[in-house]
Amino acid sequence: MLAVAHVLGLLLAAFAATYLLPAACALWFGDGMLRFYLLAAALSAGAGLLLAGLTEPFRRELKPRDGFLLITLAWLLLPAAAALPLRFALRTLSFSGAYFEAMSGLTTTGSTVLGGLDALPPSLNFWRHALHWFGGLGILVMALAVLPLLKVGGMQVYKAEATGAMKDERLAPRIAETAKSLWLVYALLTAAGIVALRLSGMSWFDAVCHAFSAVGLGGFSTHDRSIAWFDSPAVELVLVGLMVIAALNFARHLLAVRMLSFEPYRTDPESQAVLRLLGLSVLGIALLLHASGVYPEWPQALRHALFNVVSQATTSGLTTQDYQSWPAFAPWWLLFLSCVVCSSGSSGGGIKMFRTLLLARHAGREMKLLIHPAAVAPVRIGGRAVPEAVGHGVLAFIFIYFISVIGFTFALLLSGLGFEHAVALAVSSINNTAHGFGAPGAVHNLQSLTTPQIWLCTAAMLLGRLEIFSVVVLLRPAYWRK
Repeated sequence: MLAVAHVLGLLLAAFAATYLLPAACALWFGDGMLRFYLLAAALSAGAGLLLAGLTEPFRRELKPRDGFLLITLAWLLLPAAAALPLRFALRTLSFSGAYFEAMSGLTTTGSTVLGGLDALPPSLNFWRHALHWFGGLGILVMALAVLPLLKVGGMQVYKAEATGAMKDERLAPRIAETAKSLWLVYALLTAAGIVALRLSGMSWFDAVCHAFSAVGLGGFSTHDRSIAWFDSPAVELVLVGLMVIAALNFARHLLAVRMLSFEPYRTDPESQAVLRLLGLSVLGIALLLHASGVYPEWPQALRHALFNVVSQATTSGLTTQDYQSWPAFAPWWLLFLSCVVCSSGSSGGGIKMFRTLLLARHAGREMKLLIHPAAVAPVRIGGRAVPEAVGHGVLAFIFIYFISVIGFTFALLLSGLGFEHAVALAVSSINNTAHGFGAPGAVHNLQSLTTPQIWLCTAAMLLGRLEIFSVVVLLRPAYWRK
């Protein structure tokens, strides 16, 4: 425990360096926020170094099981540090609201309790979006280093789903080198997104902020109306491209760059399933909107279906329309898509497409065994047998996922929310996407939630981002036994 605390202190001290970005932004715009970032940096660095110093005698090499505790405590502590500038600058914002906002940023959820985003100091808006970007980096690290231990994600899933010539190929000799390579792809994608958004008509400031949101698959925007404020098909197309790319496995992007080929996507059953489901959903929702008269013109129906389906399905949460006013099937289908569309090894949330495919294959195998009890029927994805350990881990994960959704739904119902609101908030929070119904939903924010409801959503965001097992395993008495 104390060895974990030592690393946690170093991590908190290192996190203080991230305040240099909003501090530079505050200097550039002269918005009077510089002192808040310097104070937050000093407090974070001081607290981190103090904790590291006090636990120095207990420093040791961490064991694999220590990773669960470290990652959970880190994702609890860093939002508290990230909330400091928000709390300092917005005196009417409670600590609960500031912590929720920071957690929503770092988990790339994108739900907000802030109003008047257009009037926020530019550097504060920039800080909110930077949290999405930093959170996306953290998710890639977690997918590489921690989730393989759970046998439900990260490199464990990558190895299970890789096919053809790539099945025995390691992305890099060591995880650290792999992480650096993935971060480089992540940074290059962000830079390309910034330039493309600027060319599509955004200001440099908006381009940077929304590229951070899109690549991190978060839903923060610099405007209360989100992407509807720009009313630009060009902006929407660029963001759609960024969100789709970010929803695919970053290991695939790295392989594609190294091979200078689209072959890694063509041979990947998960990527193919993601793209097919997105394409069919966009077309289906567009037809529904056109046929129901919501958008009489087909190009308009296709435009709004494309952006909002992709945004919600990839757990981003940026919006151009209040889709809660669409026919009831549409918003509920978008909520369902947020559960399954994102790939493993992406910055998105939800169950992930690989687990969905594996669950479907398991169901198919069981039906086959009912007809042919003596058959040998391994579960295969992309022509390759999935190890039984991965299959069992995924089945357990999906069970705990649905139990968690049900638990948060009942808790939100007990807090006074209506059924639709409770279900939507529980699912969207655990999927790390900004989605909802009624007053808290769609293009609206969550200002109307009570403090207990805010904390319930905060807990759901954390649980979903850490893939549930990373937190639940800490509740097992066996974890704490030597």
